[in-house]
Amino acid sequence: MTETPLLNRVATPQDLRQLSLEQLEPLCTELRNFLIDSVSFCGGHFAAGLGVIELTVALHYVFDTPSDLLIWDVGHQCYPHKILTGRREQINKIRTRAGPAPFPKRQESPYDTFGVGHSSTSISAAIGMATAQSLLNKQTKVVAIIGDGGMTAGMAYEALNHLGALGSDVLIILNDNKMSISPNVGAMSNYLTQIISSPIYTNLMHSGKKLLEPMPPVKQFAKRTKEHIKGMIVPGTFFEELGISYYGPVDGHNIHLLVSTLKNIKKMKKPRLLHTITQKGKGYEPAEKDPVKYHAVSRFDPSEGLQKSASRALTYTTVFSQWICDMAAKDNRLIAITPAMKEGSGLIEFQKRFPDRYFDVGIAEQHALTFAAGLACQGMKPVVAIYSTFLQRAYDQFIHDIAIQNLPVLLAIDRAGVVGPDGQTHAGSFDLSFLRCIPNIVIATPIDEAMTRTMLTTTYLYNGPAAVRYPRGTGPGLLPDKHLRPIEIPKARIIRSGKKIAILGFGSPTYAALAAADNLAATVVDMRFVKPLDQTLLAQIAKDYQYLVTVEDNVCSGGGGSAVAEYLNQIGATCPLLNLGLPDRFQDHHSRAALLAEAGLDADTIEQRIKEFISG
Repeated sequence: MTETPLLNRVATPQDLRQLSLEQLEPLCTELRNFLIDSVSFCGGHFAAGLGVIELTVALHYVFDTPSDLLIWDVGHQCYPHKILTGRREQINKIRTRAGPAPFPKRQESPYDTFGVGHSSTSISAAIGMATAQSLLNKQTKVVAIIGDGGMTAGMAYEALNHLGALGSDVLIILNDNKMSISPNVGAMSNYLTQIISSPIYTNLMHSGKKLLEPMPPVKQFAKRTKEHIKGMIVPGTFFEELGISYYGPVDGHNIHLLVSTLKNIKKMKKPRLLHTITQKGKGYEPAEKDPVKYHAVSRFDPSEGLQKSASRALTYTTVFSQWICDMAAKDNRLIAITPAMKEGSGLIEFQKRFPDRYFDVGIAEQHALTFAAGLACQGMKPVVAIYSTFLQRAYDQFIHDIAIQNLPVLLAIDRAGVVGPDGQTHAGSFDLSFLRCIPNIVIATPIDEAMTRTMLTTTYLYNGPAAVRYPRGTGPGLLPDKHLRPIEIPKARIIRSGKKIAILGFGSPTYAALAAADNLAATVVDMRFVKPLDQTLLAQIAKDYQYLVTVEDNVCSGGGGSAVAEYLNQIGATCPLLNLGLPDRFQDHHSRAALLAEAGLDADTIEQRIKEFISG
């Protein structure tokens, strides 16, 4: 008779806590294999989850979740957590409307204590939660698990500084999967951690302090000696100086060590940090060798791994990648900056060809923009390659450090508009709205691959703050030439002539509007710029057409349609105006095509909405 797999017996963490310590290691093996099978079937974030299998099991085994609070940061580490917290049967539908979100989501489960899509928020949230629990006289334990680059962001250090001052009962797990703080791992480090996290050590230190209290000189000498020795053998002096007790580093794949250490540390009621060393992609050899490639994957055969595509369609990101290399070859002032998104933003080739002019600042969007401002002050021409949703984190720096000083910094905004499976936290729905209100800026919205290259050239040559925003994936296939030709700012262009109805397109949805226009005998205008608008053409269109329609993949509030409405009001135009864009809500995870259709930005719905508009 075949024994029931352990994983099948664990529907919730309460079930997990019924297992013996000896059963945890085989459970981890089953969980790792299940994750490989599931994500290879449906796609999703992969390598990071493989690296936190043992840590996830140990945390749910030791802590009384969901009463005790776990905050995962960055959120793509959470797949094993979701499997153990009642969502195992749905995990092969993750990132689809029918399945779980790819990041922790409070509305989805009581075990998802804090919504985490962007990184480095966990410690701040944990302090807030612990403070609330203290005010409510509750004994809840709060744990922030931060890793996969999350400790490169300034926000994490702001929170550490506050935590040390408050002295809150918060445990930070530093999941160090690149040994970014210290390579000190092994038997001696594990042994030291077991000793200094044990009740015997803690009590001894407490008793020693009491014993030495009447003898200040001796006490100070002992303290200095302890700190000196500890600083030599334990790489946690930085945290200790902030008032946060440091333990580690420990082997994050040793389930027995993790459980015993967490049990010891759990009893403490002070700020403390456990430093674990893990391997991203652990247990799947191709992901261990290339964790970047296997960070997020589409569907694949685990026996074969990710295969190289014979021919790859030209994406907007690839257009940017080719453009920035071409422009850098022509202008040695060009500097490329990315906040930890070299692969996603298309800067791999640039780094190879121009290593001295390439800067990855880590997950530090605020620093990225002010760093760019400093470069621009000294005559450089910085290009910041950044996702729309991550640009939100550096809004003040763009206004205060770049726009006010009118510095020539170009934002190459990838993943603008509807993004799709990554859900609410990664949707680029707002950039036109939050950028358009800023003085001095030029904002370009190319409709296809060819125009993307043209707009990048145009805005790069503009002597002031500028942004070009383009969507994820491929466009209609209009290939750019190899030239670096600018166009006149803010010239729009009519790309289809018709009567009565004029559709003004901002960005990629213009092609859906073109398809709709065929049955409407409508004019279609590629506006190209949201700021400034082509007021000359717009004023003429307001005179020549009975109905105006704007189309954009940005929320309607404050976007391109709002800009048109404001200008028409300014000149006293009375023609009816219909604004089509993204809805006034956060769209859930789904395919990009489905989300565009849901927003009414597919050709059929655009046509129907316009017919309803003109019929009254």
